[in-house]
Amino acid sequence: MLVIPDIYANAGGGGVSYFEWLRNLSHVRFGRLERRYQVHADTRLLQAVETATGKQMSGAERGAIVQPIDELTVVNSELEETMTAAHNTVRDRRDGTPEVEDLRTAAYLVAIERVAQAYLERGIFP
Repeated sequence: MLVIPDIYANAGGGGVSYFEWLRNLSHVRFGRLERRYQVHADTRLLQAVETATGKQMSGAERGAIVQPIDELTVVNSELEETMTAAHNTVRDRRDGTPEVEDLRTAAYLVAIERVAQAYLERGIFP
């Protein structure tokens, strides 16, 4: 049975809080910078499909496909990326270290190594 470590399972809330903190520091809503680019990119892609197929899409079909991203979509996408990378790192540590039998221990090892690396980079320790 796979048991998800508590420090990993609870990380999503901390991650979203971090994204909110970044947004508040910059005073810019998530997705604001990407929204226009994405709409134009989606529109160009649809035009290429229409040209290649020789068929025009209706306004409703275009509207269903070309939708500006919203803040929730951006946050969920970033959270998914962060949590997937974290899981892969913890799983790889468990699988690559014979003495480690579970994900919780692997998660602690990864966390301790990251703190130690940050200390070394800042000249705090040793």
